[in-house]
Amino acid sequence: MLTYPDIDPVAISAGPFEVHWYGLMYLIAFLAGWWLGRLRTRRPGTTWKAEEIGDLVFYFALGAILGGRIGYTLMYNLPGFIDDPLVILRIWQGGMSYHGGMVGVFIAMWLYGRHTHRTFFFVSDYLAPLVPIGLGAGRIGNFINGELWGRPTDLPWGMVFPYVDALPRHPSMLYEALLEGLAFFIILWVYSRKPRPTMAVSGLYLLVYGVFRFLVEFVRVPDAHIGYLALDWLTMGHLLTLPMIVIGAAFMVYAYRRKDGAVSW
Repeated sequence: MLTYPDIDPVAISAGPFEVHWYGLMYLIAFLAGWWLGRLRTRRPGTTWKAEEIGDLVFYFALGAILGGRIGYTLMYNLPGFIDDPLVILRIWQGGMSYHGGMVGVFIAMWLYGRHTHRTFFFVSDYLAPLVPIGLGAGRIGNFINGELWGRPTDLPWGMVFPYVDALPRHPSMLYEALLEGLAFFIILWVYSRKPRPTMAVSGLYLLVYGVFRFLVEFVRVPDAHIGYLALDWLTMGHLLTLPMIVIGAAFMVYAYRRKDGAVSW
């Protein structure tokens, strides 16, 4: 049995100035995306240029932060927002919705595509493999903040979170860091090393993330003010993730069956 190490969520403190680990995880995510994006521009035959990646990551960051925070507030913390509208600005306290961030990124990719005269899926196929490292960093931020813990377990790596109770629980945020971060990155990076039909990489992104998140939801405790929606296991995360699996699979089928031979590269 393990015990949560009780990490100070503030990484750097100088008087009234504080830098939180959660915020640093976002910085790591965007820097990793920028570096990986520039690395991919070295592939022979690609139409992407290294100097474009900074703008692409900026659009992505803006969409992810605004969408993630607004999505979390509307889907998970609407009563808190009604009581105190400024809560939507306190990103350093945690509370970012992946699904809301995804919608924000979709909008940002559409705008970037219009700006650069590229199709939405040409942009999303390029961007998708750059995202998982950031997702993993975000889950490490959740762990440092001591949030999103799992159900009780008797497995040897069960972790006691003393501020919750004395029961060993699934460290579900670490599960997500390994699945949504490391494993997800390897799958997308390897798959996208060769030219693929347009929409295929985006479809694989939705499919694999959806499967990983759907599985973790079985051991992750839902937000207290929402709870289980049915059967003592169905969560809001399940409902939001299941369509991703279906849509991702449909995208991949369509990508390989289309006749125009278009590829994202």
